Amino acid sequence: MKYLLLSFTFIIISISLLAQDIYTLSGTLKEGQGNTALAGAVIRIKNTNAVAVTKEDGSFQLKTSASLPLTVQVSSLGYASQEFVITNKNAPVILSLNVQNAYASLVVVTASRVPENILKSPVSIEKLSLSAIKEAAAPSFYDALENLKGVQLTTSSITFKVPNTRGFNIPNNFRFVQLVDGVDIQAATLGVSLGNSIGPTELDVENVEITPGAASALYGMNAINGMANISTKNPFKYPGLSVYQKTGVNHVDGIDRNASVLSETAIRYAHVFNQKWAFKINAGYTRATDWVSNTQTDQNPNNLSTANPLYPQLNGTNNAAYDGWNKYGDENNNAVTVTGINYNGPNKSFIVRRTGYWEKDLSNPTVENIKFDLALHHKFSTKTELSYSYRFGQMDGIFQRGNKIQLDNATVQNHKLEFKSGSFTARTYLSFENTGNSYNIKPLADNLDLTHLSNNAWRDRFRNAFQTSINNGDDLAVAANLARKAADAGRVEPGTTAFEQLKNTIIGINNWDHANSGIAGAPATGGAWLNQRSRMYHTDLLWDLTDKVKVFHLLVGADYRLYEVIPDGNNFVDFSRAAADRNKSLADGSFGKPVQYTKYGAFVQATKTFFDNRLKLVSSLRVDNNPEFSPKFNPRIALVYSAAQKHHIRASFQNGFRFPALFEAISFVNNGNVRRVGGLSYINEGLGYLDNSYTLSSVNEFNAAVNRDVATGLTANNAALKNRAILQVTSLQPTRPERINSFEVGYKSVLLDNKLVIDLDLYTNIYDGFLGQVEVAVPENNTVQVGSDAAVIAMLASNRARQTRYRVYTNAKNQYHNYGGALGLIYSLPKGFVISGNLNYNNISENRQRDVFVTGFNTPKWLTNVSLRNREFIRHTGFNIVWKWQDAFNWESPLANGRIAAFNTIDIQFTREIPELKTTIKLGGSNILNHRYIQYAAGPTIGALYYLAITFDTGFKPKS
Repeated sequence: MKYLLLSFTFIIISISLLAQDIYTLSGTLKEGQGNTALAGAVIRIKNTNAVAVTKEDGSFQLKTSASLPLTVQVSSLGYASQEFVITNKNAPVILSLNVQNAYASLVVVTASRVPENILKSPVSIEKLSLSAIKEAAAPSFYDALENLKGVQLTTSSITFKVPNTRGFNIPNNFRFVQLVDGVDIQAATLGVSLGNSIGPTELDVENVEITPGAASALYGMNAINGMANISTKNPFKYPGLSVYQKTGVNHVDGIDRNASVLSETAIRYAHVFNQKWAFKINAGYTRATDWVSNTQTDQNPNNLSTANPLYPQLNGTNNAAYDGWNKYGDENNNAVTVTGINYNGPNKSFIVRRTGYWEKDLSNPTVENIKFDLALHHKFSTKTELSYSYRFGQMDGIFQRGNKIQLDNATVQNHKLEFKSGSFTARTYLSFENTGNSYNIKPLADNLDLTHLSNNAWRDRFRNAFQTSINNGDDLAVAANLARKAADAGRVEPGTTAFEQLKNTIIGINNWDHANSGIAGAPATGGAWLNQRSRMYHTDLLWDLTDKVKVFHLLVGADYRLYEVIPDGNNFVDFSRAAADRNKSLADGSFGKPVQYTKYGAFVQATKTFFDNRLKLVSSLRVDNNPEFSPKFNPRIALVYSAAQKHHIRASFQNGFRFPALFEAISFVNNGNVRRVGGLSYINEGLGYLDNSYTLSSVNEFNAAVNRDVATGLTANNAALKNRAILQVTSLQPTRPERINSFEVGYKSVLLDNKLVIDLDLYTNIYDGFLGQVEVAVPENNTVQVGSDAAVIAMLASNRARQTRYRVYTNAKNQYHNYGGALGLIYSLPKGFVISGNLNYNNISENRQRDVFVTGFNTPKWLTNVSLRNREFIRHTGFNIVWKWQDAFNWESPLANGRIAAFNTIDIQFTREIPELKTTIKLGGSNILNHRYIQYAAGPTIGALYYLAITFDTGFKPKS
């Protein structure tokens, strides 16, 4: 009976199905209002499983039994998705899609800390979406950032790039903040985010938003030149397994090194349990041969007062005072004055610098980067989620501050706990930094030379050989070269076993002083180990109170941060100890108690729309405090006017402050007999560099004048007293926060039937109290008061032991005005082709008076890139090609100065999807024509990189 009943039921259902009216819906899809057929689009009958893909002629057929009227959904990449209502199943269906730039539908969060359409953002903002990351003509998503409008990337190493916007570029950019899911991923004592070396792998990045210019009104101190906000994939939204392998090759021309393989491997796995729990795990490993910094530009030519302008024979390769961009140990602190030379009369003086070593011989060619992160998420409800995440990054590469630092197994790790419930977010995280086996290249070079001979002993050997050669009738150039060989005889040379052994010994010593330096208590062999460790504790809250207020959108937030630095004796010490004891090891081998540095703040932001949402007014106020300074207020006001929902005009003003970074505030570094010190007043106690010093630039001019007078027969002391007026007293004030006033106007529009996007912004910034470094000389046991003969005589180059040199972080005395703009265009062509580009201009106004230090704008006036791309120019295959060009400009920094030549590059990639294997293959190259270029003085020479990347993803979604 049971089986009979089932059979009867089956027959009834079958008859019912057969009785339904199954019919075929036929039609054609065209582009816009024209007659161009649109192939590869997806046609779906809403609320059914009926789906079709349009053919080459745009035609499609759908079999369905759905009753009329029915709704057809049409979608295609690069076009606005639309719905059409069909009322007649017998009439041919003709549909059309309007071209849509994907840009117009982007939603951003960073600009206002709430979701908003990018067209209506109150300030300039750029976004790299998930689809843009996949299609970028760049080796990685991070490299692709420099294709965004207004963004400049500076390459320190193949694994380490630093972003910057709107001028004042430096390889360690204190003024640009980088967040990953709200976590500041900086290495605290180094003072900067290490590129993406401790960030997410490409498999886990959902999008990147960059805000050029000041953002400190919402994000607190330090974000005054811009910020990058990297968002990763939530495991609830992106479950599954992904695997990525990229293999590349660089040094293809064999000039710097033999052709070398780059390998990058990454894996991501995410899983969801019962829609309540989810987790994800990411791991990545990269290994490559680094770019080489080996430019031999002389930044101390013989016409300068720090060389020998009276003796033109010592020019070019014969310059006895040579200071190469990428050579160390030949800097100003390694200059000696060779006196008493009998050349065309007695008592001639010459400035000679020690030979030093090339960076390529002191650095490691192979770099590695290891990444690991995991996250556990729990949903209490659809709106309430708690998550814990852990992130670890270990990297090698070259980092530049005042000098080059070879990072070796440097690690940063952080733990984050975050709670989100509707409009409320609370986040707390803890970060650890450890520089591992890293070392400072400058003291390494110095101590390699000092282990051979002290500066004074080397000088005496040089002088004797120099005079002997002159007596033998040799000219100055020949005599100087022979004297250098004699003075260097017996020192370790690169490529030898002795060199490697001594180099490794010095790297392993945590004391940069040397017995031959004349510093009491220094070891027999000085060191170069960079042994920095720190902890950073951070908590922030964000609460959207709009539902409570209702009249306008109200957002409030607060944050607290504590840095804790473990003294290492070289960079940071316990400043509660007396100045004389700050660089001496305690009995237990430590260097005192941890040093703390704190900041905290809060903000409120109100947003109100008027005139049927055509006008949006955004106003915010933030207050930040650091116990070392008075509270600072950061206001921002912005408005956006949208005309006809196509033209969006914005204007904003904001004030921003930047507290000195850890290194700028509290460092205490002996580096090549020049003490680099933070600018806080208590560090100066007992040392006198703020109020008891002369500027080094005036000391150099003073010694040049003394040498001229000594050549006429005056004694050195009498010549010093005669030229005392040249010496300039520094008179520095304790460091205060850097301030910026930023004005910006902009325009965004989508025109020509959604084919053209225009994005224009203009800005002007006023910097007050700009932070930088000035080098000064303090006379030993004397003051710089007018009338102090002893202080003047101590400044003689031959009396180097009677003065102490400091490089001090301090504020500029002038204000600095910089200005510029950027124009971005995107135009959608037929058949899915898109051409886009941007043009960027940045400049700075000249000040009439010289400042205490060179600020270093370090930014090309003109920078541009142009792209042509198509996601799918043939089935499952897309391409992207980008041409970039930047103007020549001057680079100024404490390490090196010089002219950076203009250059242009071409990047290209082809992407092929294999849907049946859930795999994407990307073949590409950056700088494919191998136009060798450098981006900053003493930076690496960058050539071509060619690569093949394969990605497997269980969540694979084909383009069509």
